[in-house]
Amino acid sequence: MDQADVMSLDAQGTAPPIRRTAPTRRTHYKAEIASVSPNSSRNTFDQYETCFLGVSLENSNFTTAKLTSMVKWISRRFGRCTVLIGDSIHRLTLESTQGMPPDHARERALRLGRRFVEAEEKVFDEYRESTDFTFLTCGEVQAGERYAEFHGKLRAFFDEDEAFRSSVESFGHAYHRKRADGISEAEWEERIRVSSDYFLEEFAIFACLKERGLPVMVYPGSFSTLSEIAKGEHPGAPEELRDLVVVSLHLKGR
Repeated sequence: MDQADVMSLDAQGTAPPIRRTAPTRRTHYKAEIASVSPNSSRNTFDQYETCFLGVSLENSNFTTAKLTSMVKWISRRFGRCTVLIGDSIHRLTLESTQGMPPDHARERALRLGRRFVEAEEKVFDEYRESTDFTFLTCGEVQAGERYAEFHGKLRAFFDEDEAFRSSVESFGHAYHRKRADGISEAEWEERIRVSSDYFLEEFAIFACLKERGLPVMVYPGSFSTLSEIAKGEHPGAPEELRDLVVVSLHLKGR
């Protein structure tokens, strides 16, 4: 970033420029383990050959520099990695936070997913000698019959189990609390409802990937409810989620 001139008055009333260096934007990051769920897998998760990396669209954790640190981290531990592009589910975020009509939100979400792959594929190409990276979209997974089955089970579990429902809704509260200024109570409740829909769709997609032979999920951040499931706190959740290993990464600037 460029240096900025900051003006201040001296005793005679003149205003000589003072050169101050603006904060430097981080251009390199190191990915580190923040947590592993269940904790018993912390020292064994990299014994698996394959994993999947969850990608959230329009998320500051997926700039090129941060993505590079995650891809490098994965390349040192796994021979194969499926890069899950969160396109179709991103429509719900666009609907709830930007008020987009469903059709427009879905179209934009799918377009953002394609743009992400086009823009960032070079990052994955750099590490393909050590890891076979393949791309898969949430929309592709959601088109399958197994997704519908898992989603139905999770929806029923959400409706019937108070502890699971409270956990999912609390996750939504934490996400929207930073963006809640000036909205009505009715809009707040609608955002929480849409967030719950988002997480249930997302969890059903994760269950599909686990069933397809992807036992480890990697993500730069926390999935509190998903981690709880992996720890055995929601025994009524699908077995595929209960057996999933969730690795949360912390991205440290340097």
